[in-house]
Amino acid sequence: MDTEALIGDLTAELSRRLKRSQVQVPIGVSNRHAHVTQEHFKILFGSSAALSRLRDLKQVGQYAANEKIDIVGPKGTLRGVRLLGPCRSKTQAEISMTDAIVLGVKAPVRESGDLARSSSLRLVGPQGSVEVKEGLIIAHRHLHASTAEAAALGVSNGEVVRARVGRSGERETIFEAVVVRVSDQFRLELHLDTDEANAAGVANGDAAYIV
Repeated sequence: MDTEALIGDLTAELSRRLKRSQVQVPIGVSNRHAHVTQEHFKILFGSSAALSRLRDLKQVGQYAANEKIDIVGPKGTLRGVRLLGPCRSKTQAEISMTDAIVLGVKAPVRESGDLARSSSLRLVGPQGSVEVKEGLIIAHRHLHASTAEAAALGVSNGEVVRARVGRSGERETIFEAVVVRVSDQFRLELHLDTDEANAAGVANGDAAYIV
C-alpha cells in the first residue's frame, strides 16, 4: 500500500472513531441474576408455578420476573437473586467478581450462553433445589445494538471496542474489550456489572461513549 492510500485509510478510520465517540450510549447496570429452564423452574417453584413478569427490560422480549432464588456456593450464599424471563434452554447465572468471592468459586468471564467448562452452581427455590454442572459465569461486558444503531455507530457484530464512562466525573474510566452484539431484537445499551459500574461511579441510564 502506498503512502497516500495509507494516509487515506487512517484518516477514514479516525473520522469513523471520532463520529461514534460523540454518540451517547445508555448504560445498563446488570445486577446478579439467573436464567432457568422450564424444567428447573418447576423444581424450584412447584409444578403449578409460572414465571411472572415484574417489568420489561430494554432488550426486546426480556423481562425481570417476580420470582427469586438463592445461589449457594462452597463458602457463602447469594440470597434473593432475581430470575429473568422467558425461560431458556439452559440454566445459567450471571454474577460479579465480588459475588464469586462471596460464594467461594472461580467463575470465568464469558459471554452469555457460553457455558462450556464454566463453574457449577446450586440454585435453591421455595419448593426445591437444582444443581447444574456448568452455568455460573461473570458476564463479559458488552454493547447491545440493533442493526440500524450499529450502522449509525459504525460498529459490527463481534467487534471489540472501548467504552468511556463517567465522563468528566471523579471516577471516569475507559473499559477495554467491550464485545459488540448486533440484532434487530436488541436496543442500544452498554451492559456493565455492578463491580464495573461502581468502579466508574455510574448508574443505569448514564451515558457511555464508544471510543
